[in-house]
Amino acid sequence: MNEFELISRLTHSLPANPSVVVGAGDDCAVLDLGLPEHCLLFKTDAVVEGIHFLADTPPEKIGRKALGRCLSDIAAMAGTPTAALITLALPKSFDPAFVEHIYAGINALAREFAVAVVGGETTTNPGCLLISISLLGTVPRSKAVLRSGAKRGDAIFVTGELGGSGAGKHLDFTPRLEEARWLADHFHIHAMLDVSDGLAGDLRHILNASGVGADLLGTAIPVSRAAKIAARSGAAGKPPTLAALTDGEDFELLFTLPSREAVPLLDAWKTKFPALALSCIGKIRVGEGILLRDKFGPRPFHAHGYQHFE
Repeated sequence: MNEFELISRLTHSLPANPSVVVGAGDDCAVLDLGLPEHCLLFKTDAVVEGIHFLADTPPEKIGRKALGRCLSDIAAMAGTPTAALITLALPKSFDPAFVEHIYAGINALAREFAVAVVGGETTTNPGCLLISISLLGTVPRSKAVLRSGAKRGDAIFVTGELGGSGAGKHLDFTPRLEEARWLADHFHIHAMLDVSDGLAGDLRHILNASGVGADLLGTAIPVSRAAKIAARSGAAGKPPTLAALTDGEDFELLFTLPSREAVPLLDAWKTKFPALALSCIGKIRVGEGILLRDKFGPRPFHAHGYQHFE
């Protein structure tokens, strides 16, 4: 049983109450607590030593990544983060200075995005370090961008470059909060998420939630320099485009919008965010699954991104 099969099994009959607008199955929960203009976003995520970082990773980068993952999910809903709680599970032989540097990384990123760190929990965890963060945010009423809104004919876009994040980006990415809110304010974004488990796997979350399929153009997929270098050196074990499709932890935005808005978006993006690439990589179609068009012709693409428990 892989990660997503387990999630499906655990979440099919969760308790709810009238405050739940969107529950399990998207990047964040959306809650209506009676605020006049906003709904609440609620997210939790964890990083674990040996899975998300190594024992010799600089502690500031561990802290930055722990909070950054949650911030990226708030971005995926076009929201604004507000406050975080930190759960820290430590081996009994922990180094207090190391832990202080983890918090320095958390605090620096929190200040960058005006997030209050308002408390948390500490406990022991024999064998390895674990950090879990719960993050609150807000989004204007009826403005949260979900995974489930993709429509036939939509253009599919992704920010930045993909693949090879293990060379360093997975520890030092920038959550696309400003970009996501700008997109939602100026265009009709139908569906959006952040690319954390690989483009192909995360695109399938949109397709499954929306009941549609996708055509991807292989030559349009933005491949990072790190993925190309890894392929040339033999370190990656996969071609660059495959790395861009299946490597995880890029934390870029993947979204769909009406095809008539594709060209105006590209023009406006170049002015607003000239330092960040934006690529149209395909379109939404009737059906299911991913059809990849490349030099070998159109073919079903079945590979996916990272999954726990495999």
